[in-house]
Amino acid sequence: MDSIRVGVMGVGHLGYHHARVYTELLNTEVVGIVDVNPDRAAAVGELLGVPYYSDIDKFYKHARPDAVSVVVPTVSHYETAKRALSSGVHVLIEKPVTSTVEEAEELLELAATRNLVLQVGHIERFNSAVQHVRNIIKEPLFLQSRRIGPFSSRISDVGVVLDLMIHDIDIILSLVHSEINGLSAIGRSIRSPYEDIASAQISFKNGTLAQILVSRVSERRLRQLEIMEPERFVTINYETQDVSIHRCVQEKECGLVEVIEHPVFPKKEPLKLELQHFVMCVREGKQPLVGIMDGKRALEVAIAILKQIKTPQKLHETANLA
Repeated sequence: MDSIRVGVMGVGHLGYHHARVYTELLNTEVVGIVDVNPDRAAAVGELLGVPYYSDIDKFYKHARPDAVSVVVPTVSHYETAKRALSSGVHVLIEKPVTSTVEEAEELLELAATRNLVLQVGHIERFNSAVQHVRNIIKEPLFLQSRRIGPFSSRISDVGVVLDLMIHDIDIILSLVHSEINGLSAIGRSIRSPYEDIASAQISFKNGTLAQILVSRVSERRLRQLEIMEPERFVTINYETQDVSIHRCVQEKECGLVEVIEHPVFPKKEPLKLELQHFVMCVREGKQPLVGIMDGKRALEVAIAILKQIKTPQKLHETANLA
């Protein structure tokens, strides 16, 4: 079986891990990494033992990749992905997919025209706990997501909605099979020019409600999703990949008794599962689990939330987001 030739565009904190994982995958050859900072490119390339470039033209000319991960700052996603797709190269583009919905639609059309795989890097979809819960959730009534942690200067080009909340938006949209009816949101800047804390409430046409809290200025770190169904309460811990299922059982002598289940399932590195899936889609010509339409929809909702934060108002109709 011929190896899939892959490259990584941008090898900052996350891009480095893309390159690292690719070197660990079977039948996958890292033919080059690219970074505008020559010193960073050289450091990562030498550490991983792979070719490195700071000139994108030289990369495409000499490396001849089949596929690339786009892990550059959000503002450069569109141009970097467009260049790859125009060169006939399959693309995994990190979230948020692009800065605007129009850019995402153009990439979608370009990928479809050239019959190329275009996957969006919503890594939490590949969290083992999320994949387990997706198979058991049937009728969510209410979802509450909290993703908080201390401040890091590493993320400086976007606010907390596009940096963190978009993960939770994507997961909730994948679990609730209904169109959005309305949303409201608040947020504020603390340590950056962008919103560092944000809270959003989403209502769906089927009656499901969702609440999302994100913060990058909290002294406590928490990554958790709670799902309320008619007869059970499910909790996901994203970091430990643990799931707990709470039920109340009627006992004759004791009344209501809470029963807690902890399902056992294999736990794997989400990024490795994500990149394995991408390489498999490239090899077999399949559509990815998280495609550009998923990324576009999550981006639409995130943009609507940002508009609410900038111009607070009462809950309003947003049916066109679905």
